[in-house]
Amino acid sequence: MFRQPVAGILASILIMSLSLGFISLFSFELFTGWVSYSLMCIIPISIMVGVVWGRNPPAFIARLKQPIRGLCLLGVTITGGLIAGAVMFHTIGGGITPLAPMLIQFTIITIGTTFWITIIMGGWPILPNIKSPVLAGLAILVAAYVISFGLFKVFYSYEFLIGTPVYVANLDPKGLFNAWGATVFYVTFITVMFGILHLDLWPITKSPTLMQQPALGLIFTSITLFVSIIVYYLAVFVFGINPVTFMATGLIPFVFGSVIILNMLQDSLFAGFAQPLKGIIKIGAALVIGLVLANIFLTLSPIITRELSAGPPVFEREIWLASALLSVTFPFLVIFADYFRFGGLLKKDGDMRIK
Repeated sequence: MFRQPVAGILASILIMSLSLGFISLFSFELFTGWVSYSLMCIIPISIMVGVVWGRNPPAFIARLKQPIRGLCLLGVTITGGLIAGAVMFHTIGGGITPLAPMLIQFTIITIGTTFWITIIMGGWPILPNIKSPVLAGLAILVAAYVISFGLFKVFYSYEFLIGTPVYVANLDPKGLFNAWGATVFYVTFITVMFGILHLDLWPITKSPTLMQQPALGLIFTSITLFVSIIVYYLAVFVFGINPVTFMATGLIPFVFGSVIILNMLQDSLFAGFAQPLKGIIKIGAALVIGLVLANIFLTLSPIITRELSAGPPVFEREIWLASALLSVTFPFLVIFADYFRFGGLLKKDGDMRIK
């Protein structure tokens, strides 16, 4: 058994190796389609389990020992993911195959919204009013899907796909913005959220009044939204980076690096620094770690899958990388650390929730 950060580093290497081995079992089409979709369906539940049940687990879970506890949580997660995936497939996705882009991008929205409810809003107003962990967790997931549906209907448009084989008119919400742009902006929002988490919510923490919900959630949301607009505008409109490329090779690697630092290493790095310097260093470290790991994945992609083309119109490399990091490795990391408490690698059974 090891202490942090050694335990987190070893666990991350183990899970990334297992993830790459898992990905190698599938063709590009199957991996970026059904496999990626199925795994994304369990992510909202895994976020709820890690953040909400990590603080207040249901009694029937709390009294179990490892590895039975982890297996029970995994069973709950898979069951919930299957139900959510089936419902979304037959509603948002119209029950058609190959999977419609509307379905894939709606699933991404549900992940971002679950992050927003559990981390930015701290579960407010659900957690203060529902004492049962099971009912509270279920309410948070229902709220995440309902809010996601509203965002999808208002902001997402697929009219740019008219005339292509993947366009399905009755699945297009015909919202305000190009769906790819809306998706990348939402991923930008979640990326900025992780940046603020690296800062330990500085400078919001200077005001005790603002550190209480719902004030904290509203100011956290406002700051995140404001910074996201600036980041997205600079990247896409000033520097002219294609939104899909920006998301896959910049935003998602940063989120991935942040998960390594905050979850797998349990925020054990740079403890001797004070905010905001500590946060700035962690943001830089998350970006570097994420980019290095993303490039390792890309370097291995021809061996694991096949040679992939980059850039428009199909974005094979970008979609493969986003799927490998977000759909597979992220939930595998969370499940190993949250559900199974690092599988015995960690000397002290720590609390590894995303802060």
